Amino acid sequence: MRDNVALAEAARASDEVALAFVLDPILLRGERMGAPLVQAFFSALASLRAELRERGSELALLEGDFAEQLAAFAARIGAEAIYYNEDYEPDARERDERVRAALEASGIAVRASLDHVYFGAEEVRTESGAPYKVFTPYKRRWLDQHALAPRLPVQSNRASAKKLLARGEIGATRVLPELEAYGHAPSAAYPTCDEASARARLDRFLAEGGASDAYAVRRDLPALDGTSRLSPDLRAGTIGIRTCVARAYAAMEGASVQRRASLEVWLSELIWRDFYQQILRNFPHVARAPFVAAAAAIAWRDDEAAFRAWCEGRTGYPIVDAAMRQLNTTGWMHNRLRMIVASFLTKDLLLNWQWGERYFERHLADADLAQNNGGWQWAASTGTDAAPYFRIFNPVLQGQRFDPEGAFVRAMLPALRSVPTKYVHAPWQMPPLVQRESGCIVGDDYPAPIVDRAATKARVLAAFSAALGKR
Repeated sequence: MRDNVALAEAARASDEVALAFVLDPILLRGERMGAPLVQAFFSALASLRAELRERGSELALLEGDFAEQLAAFAARIGAEAIYYNEDYEPDARERDERVRAALEASGIAVRASLDHVYFGAEEVRTESGAPYKVFTPYKRRWLDQHALAPRLPVQSNRASAKKLLARGEIGATRVLPELEAYGHAPSAAYPTCDEASARARLDRFLAEGGASDAYAVRRDLPALDGTSRLSPDLRAGTIGIRTCVARAYAAMEGASVQRRASLEVWLSELIWRDFYQQILRNFPHVARAPFVAAAAAIAWRDDEAAFRAWCEGRTGYPIVDAAMRQLNTTGWMHNRLRMIVASFLTKDLLLNWQWGERYFERHLADADLAQNNGGWQWAASTGTDAAPYFRIFNPVLQGQRFDPEGAFVRAMLPALRSVPTKYVHAPWQMPPLVQRESGCIVGDDYPAPIVDRAATKARVLAAFSAALGKR
């Protein structure tokens, strides 16, 4: 209920406020939502409902057609207007316009608010008024606009505190369903989201002596707890982007040079989030196609066996396999690892980035179309501000650089726990005697590499250059 623009606007304009959430069974059972994301959302709903009940109100949980459900609920409580926060996903925008038209036709006013981004897609533009396609100039303009007009967190919980409709007036509402009802299996290892926990995570991260002090370095080391871990909360709405930005700037005041530099890197990651959201809003075709039109001609391979090996962490490249094990078991993956596994899928295996994008959507608790799509297209060299196609992450060197002792790899892959550090990122290089002594026979205890990277580099460069030329 904190830092929610639609709720603050509703409380400002109304004498009474009721909160409702519509469950979409088609979306919940569909290909784009997996157990980690659904569990994160359901935990956020359960927390919100508990808070509302403590205040004598209720969260009305609806299910089915949005327009029908909201119109019926509005009629039941005598509501004259509905307030909601915008969503830039193309399908969501089409849905919201359809719902708006239906509600307004029945005499209910509809008010949209900007909440999920700091600056809207129309607000940060080039001098000619065009949307940005490259991050660095976008970031400069974003910072300039923030300096002129910073946006403070809205006090939506305070604004609505005395205006919440009593539980009895809202009437009976359905219980929060179990994940199994939509074909999802819950897991204690998946993230859960609630406002109190999100604010506590932010406090710990930004505290002096916390992870933010050395974020610029530690954020790339998957064996360390060096990130904020707030991405599921930003996705679920249990913390606001304005809260994060305001706290980042507050923490910079009086900070040491090193701490300020690290906080600026974290702020830059938040700006990346706005950047990819405005790309999705201004160039909605990216949801289903490459940003760069010519990239549609890349001759991707059709190798289901290689894809399954990647999904299941059986590629024979430890940093890739460990990352996929982390994703599959916890519903989260370290950002550096996301880049490594995406590069491996699209460049080393030459498999379509959309395969990986869809897999991430099903397995990430922070799955967000704009960020997920933007990251995958960057790695695949098909998107805006993308890495040049000839830049291919070497998983062995990436592992050695960012997991030098193999701590992360060993934690995720038990077969490699006794492998000498010299070989932990390239176990196939172990002599037979070392394999026996470490209890890791390559091909038996741990897979042999599914591709010879040196041999596959030529096919990757040929496929990309044929479609993209010297780009």
